[in-house]
This record gives sequence, structure tokens and C-alpha cells, in this order.
Amino acid sequence: MLKILFFGQLKDIIKTECLEIDIIQSGNALNTVAKLRGMLQAKDDTWKEYLAYGKALVAVNQEMTSDDTAINDADEIAFFPPVTGG
Repeated sequence: MLKILFFGQLKDIIKTECLEIDIIQSGNALNTVAKLRGMLQAKDDTWKEYLAYGKALVAVNQEMTSDDTAINDADEIAFFPPVTGG
């Protein structure tokens, strides 16, 4: 079971803090961050916009990563907006 966390403004906009989903969806394995992101973006236009590559950073098991990173069934994936500061 994948544990998916959402932080910051992203959590407020999509009105979800956490999801737990099976890594197999409709017979396909969500075995990369890109596949997971695509499945989540298919939920609706808000998810599509705010989870877009470049608008939402991602960490797997608390390590910053990219969309081509492999994920496994027991991983924790976190999406959050880019952080800026001065």
C-alpha cells in the first residue's frame, strides 16, 4: 500500500492530506513517481493543475526525487509546493 502525503498550499487546495492506495491500479503498476503523478492528475482539473511537474515537488521516503524514480508498494510519497525564501 502506497502512502501519499500532501503538504502546504497543495493540501489545502486539493482538500486532502493523505491517501493510501494499492500500487496496482486497473491492472497497471504505479511503479514510478511519473505514473503515480499521472494517475492522481486524472482525478480532476484541480489535481491536474496543482500536481503538474514543476508545480509540485516530490519526495519518496523523505528524500527529494524526480518523476523517473521507481517506487515500491510500501513507500511513502510526499507532494508539496516549491519552497522559496530569501
